Amino acid sequence: LVLLRRYWSHDEHSFLVIQGDLANCLDELGRNDAALVLKREIYAGAVALLGVSHEDTIGCGGNLVGSLIVQKRFDEARSLLREQLLPVAQRTLGADHNFTLTLKRNLAATLTNNPDCIRDDLIEAETIMQ
Repeated sequence: LVLLRRYWSHDEHSFLVIQGDLANCLDELGRNDAALVLKREIYAGAVALLGVSHEDTIGCGGNLVGSLIVQKRFDEARSLLREQLLPVAQRTLGADHNFTLTLKRNLAATLTNNPDCIRDDLIEAETIMQ
């Protein structure tokens, strides 16, 4: 990554893609904390480079949410989905786009998998999935 940044710093998008591959490798190795840190950086980089409405940025945000769910950080994942990702995805990609549907499914997962969930969370999750 250091060499890539030094010699191809003009191609930030490719650098984000390679960082994403590295984050996936870290996940596969069980180094979920390191992968989460990297996915946060990737999402922030995508927002800065491409803007919040770009499909790749929304995908990076979805990857971050997935890691947050795996690490049982449900409140943070739910907040990111509700406040940033879902509204932008619905507005720019549409309600039937694959990313939008995946984000909705992830929101339902944050509601139902949270050990502190209440009946209203389950009802909301069911509504989301309909």
